[in-house]
Amino acid sequence: MTIANIVALLGGLALFLYGMQMMSTGLEAAAGNRMKNILEKLTSNRFLGVLVGAAITAVIQSSSATTVMVVGFVNSGMMKLRQAVWIIMGANIGTTITAQLITLDIDLIAPVIAFIGVAFIVFLNKPALHNYGAIIGGFGILFIGMEMMSTAMAPLREVPEFVNLMTRFSNPVLGILVGALFTAVIQSSSASVGILQALAAEGLIGLGGAVFVLFGQNIGTCITAVLASIGTNRSAKRTTVIHLLFNLIGTVVFTAVILLVPSFVSLIESWTPGNVSSQIANMHTLFNIASTLLLLPFGGLLAKLATIILPERDDEQPDTQKLLYLKPISSRQQEYHVGTTAIVCNDVRLELERMATMVKENISLCFDSVLTLNGDSMTEIERNEEYIDYLNKEICKYISHHLSLSNNGQDSARLTAYFKIAGNLERVGDHAVNIGEYTALFKSKQISLSGKANAEVEEMKAACETALDYVQNLDYGTTDHLVETGKLEQRMDDMTREYRRNQIARMQAGDCSGEACILYSEMLTDFERIGDHILNIAEALA
Repeated sequence: MTIANIVALLGGLALFLYGMQMMSTGLEAAAGNRMKNILEKLTSNRFLGVLVGAAITAVIQSSSATTVMVVGFVNSGMMKLRQAVWIIMGANIGTTITAQLITLDIDLIAPVIAFIGVAFIVFLNKPALHNYGAIIGGFGILFIGMEMMSTAMAPLREVPEFVNLMTRFSNPVLGILVGALFTAVIQSSSASVGILQALAAEGLIGLGGAVFVLFGQNIGTCITAVLASIGTNRSAKRTTVIHLLFNLIGTVVFTAVILLVPSFVSLIESWTPGNVSSQIANMHTLFNIASTLLLLPFGGLLAKLATIILPERDDEQPDTQKLLYLKPISSRQQEYHVGTTAIVCNDVRLELERMATMVKENISLCFDSVLTLNGDSMTEIERNEEYIDYLNKEICKYISHHLSLSNNGQDSARLTAYFKIAGNLERVGDHAVNIGEYTALFKSKQISLSGKANAEVEEMKAACETALDYVQNLDYGTTDHLVETGKLEQRMDDMTREYRRNQIARMQAGDCSGEACILYSEMLTDFERIGDHILNIAEALA
């Protein structure tokens, strides 16, 4: 094999991977957020979950992309681990569509398809048509790359050492290891299966040697999800463990079947005699469909096994957004008994106090971010804000459920007050995020606050923290308590008016720019509204 063949092989692989990326990017852009919405809504049922996972992966041509998306959902708490199992199973089925497409004999028209796609991108102005052009162009480029790889590997038929190496792949352990390692390196099972089909098309490997490499490729594709899970929580890491377990179990089962029933390979060959590329595609599809059917009844056990392999640690923060005190709503809760509302009131209060603690933490972080002009804390602020939003939604859902069942007027009034408190805490959290985001604007516009303005920001931070201290303990609320909070809210209003006058005076004196004045004024608006919401909380408590 000459240097020219090696270069052609690398070029073909580059075009193949780029074509796949073009298709994936174009399809995802054309679909917008619909794929994410579908994944979120249709995964409660295992069969729907498998179908959705398969459909999404068939569309974006990458099981790795689907799995990485699912890892992100589990990490954020938007999807439970059990839901992720079905999506992953479906993704393994959907990824086989690429291998089936490769078996189509469209080498002659592939350049025409690529040209049409590129023409969409170059000559048309609508962004939507550019997305469709990327889909069409990527499809054509993928096949051009496949043909280049096949042509480049043709001379290997005359190299005895290479032919001898291919025959060794009939050793299950060697074949699986080679397939897993190569796929892990290029991070695409579709591409590695495509290369295997190119070798088969040139007569360099038969199905008997290719099957074990194929099984290893299914294991190697898990590396992308493993890399994506670095730095995520334990539940997200368990998602990658499930992906790995699925392919390992499937590999063990299929390897055992082939070793115990040698005629099984002959059966697959008989479906498309003389076309090894198609035989590999069929085995790839059969492997993933059969593995899914085999493991579908045991999805819950897979999730439990992943939890056993990666148990929750006592020394770490909770992995996902979850309620610590409130119990899941079930049909049994329709049978109300004495004392239920009192228990619910206590549990709601405890969840609200957790929420208030997160809000206070974000208040401190956001003002510190402005004072130091360091935006590094925005990641933590946004993570806290997502948790605050989650708690608000879940707490309000619980309160609504129990209000419809409660007959106790006093407890109902208390739950109604807690409903108002949850909404106001969430709004305080929103204003904290707004204040934190001013840091990026200050930095991008190269604006720095004067010493006097920074001193005012320090006073705003202290006032907000003091006000939150007044309402953080939700176990009591008195008229005196409300009066004190009212006085502080009035002081925050007075501070807002005073600081606006000061800022205008600094601008007139040339001590600050007009842009700085606008941003500072918007920050003061957020500060004032924080005071309003805290007063609302105090009124609800009283």
